[in-house]
Amino acid sequence: MKTITTLLLLLALTALFARESLAEDPFTAEIVRYSYQIPNQTVIGDPSSYLVQNKDTMLDIGRHKGLGYNEVNLLYPEMDPWIPPYGKHIIAPTFWVLPPTTHEQLVINLPELRLYYFNRASGTVQTYPIGIGDEGWESPLGTFHITEKRPNPAWYIPKSLQAKYGMAVMPPGPANPLGEYMMKFSAGPYGVHGTAMPWGVGRLVSHGCIRCYPEHIRLLFPQVSIGTKLEIIYEPIKFGQKDGLIFVEAHPDVYRKIPDYYAFAMEKLKHYPLAQRIDQRRFWVAITLQSGVPINVSTPPAYDFGRMMIETDQD
Repeated sequence: MKTITTLLLLLALTALFARESLAEDPFTAEIVRYSYQIPNQTVIGDPSSYLVQNKDTMLDIGRHKGLGYNEVNLLYPEMDPWIPPYGKHIIAPTFWVLPPTTHEQLVINLPELRLYYFNRASGTVQTYPIGIGDEGWESPLGTFHITEKRPNPAWYIPKSLQAKYGMAVMPPGPANPLGEYMMKFSAGPYGVHGTAMPWGVGRLVSHGCIRCYPEHIRLLFPQVSIGTKLEIIYEPIKFGQKDGLIFVEAHPDVYRKIPDYYAFAMEKLKHYPLAQRIDQRRFWVAITLQSGVPINVSTPPAYDFGRMMIETDQD
């Protein structure tokens, strides 16, 4: 009886701390639905700007703009992530090429560390940054579906990690790595969930699960129903179109699956239906940079969001 009472007290305290932490959280988000049309309008969003504030870090800036750490770090690799220049206007890469899938329901593209939630009926999509499995704990690839949803989830710790944490089950609370919400999918122990460590979004940090910012999982959880289809793909190079222009978005090979990235890129280009409209020099700029930013590779050259972003960084 004493053990049960102690456990109930622990659960009550962790729930209280979680509510206090939520109240102090300065980061909020609203649902943004982007219109798309296959195949002519597959670049969504637009680049935006951000004025660096006192005590900002690049992690703060990314989170304020709905980006993962990888997205700001790839674009500004020389900028000190902990002390970005106060008062500087920087460009935030808040636009993306849609992943090459059937565009049904949930899609996760591991190399870009980003999740897409499609609504084909309305022709709209939401997108959110994620953290994924670390090397040796890679997130699974394949087609799955959501099998279970749990608010305030307890974490049933894998046997291989129980000695590290000193327990088999971690109750809900601010230390629980699953955060406030958990959506399991049909790939064994994996799920899409929140996190107690938001700075892990945009990084390879988990044991295979998909981590979202707390403010984003709060938006997704009530929308996604049990049975929702989930595709997890590995596409570091994406082609897209917007307003008659062709864009390429290239990401690093985060799991080192590709022996020769440039040969892989050429093979992608060879099979792209509009390859004859692509400027080879601009294509190789995108492939070499691997900045995660959609770059206009159309020929003849036209107004280029990607070039604008690169040149802005040189100010």
